[in-house]
Amino acid sequence: MESLNLPVFAYNTKQIDGKPYIFDVLRKKYVLITPEEWVRQHVVHLLLNQYGYPKALIRTEGGLTLNQLRKRTDILVYDRAGKPFLLVECKAPHVAVTQSVFDQIARYNHVHQAPYLVITNGLTHFCCCVDHQLQTVDFLDDLPKFQ
Repeated sequence: MESLNLPVFAYNTKQIDGKPYIFDVLRKKYVLITPEEWVRQHVVHLLLNQYGYPKALIRTEGGLTLNQLRKRTDILVYDRAGKPFLLVECKAPHVAVTQSVFDQIARYNHVHQAPYLVITNGLTHFCCCVDHQLQTVDFLDDLPKFQ
């Protein structure tokens, strides 16, 4: 897989029917390695290993309903009270991080109301803090650590 602008981590892979799979420590199963999944797995391990987020508070590939359509969030992290805290949108490395990606995560966050948003394609990353009451967005230099 492609080298990313994210820390490397120890991972397990195997072939199933001639296709590469990676072990997902959150879902506790092997999942097909697509370019987007490769980025998602890097972000999950970054959250766990560098920012101290507990596994139990991270959900990947979670469903949501938006305008009567079923959508999936890549990564949603909850705080200790069970409220959405950090929403992550992962793209494949060849997908540019454009305004449409920001619009997508903003639509998803209209449902979740998480105070932190992260967008990454594994090479370029953005993190911002959203104040829902003031309707402001501030870009941050780093992701928030778990408290």
